[in-house]
Amino acid sequence: MTTARHLATIDLLRSRPFPGRRGRSDAGDSGPGYHVAELATSGDFWEDRDRAEEVAEQYEAERDALGASLSARWGQPQVFSLWSVFVRGEEGEELPEPWDGLAAHVPDVHLWRAGDRWIALGVSQWDRELPYQLLAVVTETDPP
Repeated sequence: MTTARHLATIDLLRSRPFPGRRGRSDAGDSGPGYHVAELATSGDFWEDRDRAEEVAEQYEAERDALGASLSARWGQPQVFSLWSVFVRGEEGEELPEPWDGLAAHVPDVHLWRAGDRWIALGVSQWDRELPYQLLAVVTETDPP
């Protein structure tokens, strides 16, 4: 059921026009040329840091299971590291969204091309004590 709901969210984002300016909604973040949806969010780890590794593995498994459904549609994903994007941004290079923002908290994405849009899945964590998130990205902006 969760995979079906996530696929429905991704399909909705693929069909939705991109806004003219950046904004937040209950589902995530959108801006010119992109949508980022927060598909799932764990609890935080302020009280129980020992659970973090287990939860990280769970979110990666969920990403991979959802990715298998996307692979059935569009073939095997390209795994794209965002580390160099992060470093380039830190060095002052102006990088396009959503890639610049994602690079701050998502180490890599699984990436598919579907028509004129990119679909990406990633696991986010802003800091050691903060929740993990399973993110879906739909964008017309090529990865830098």
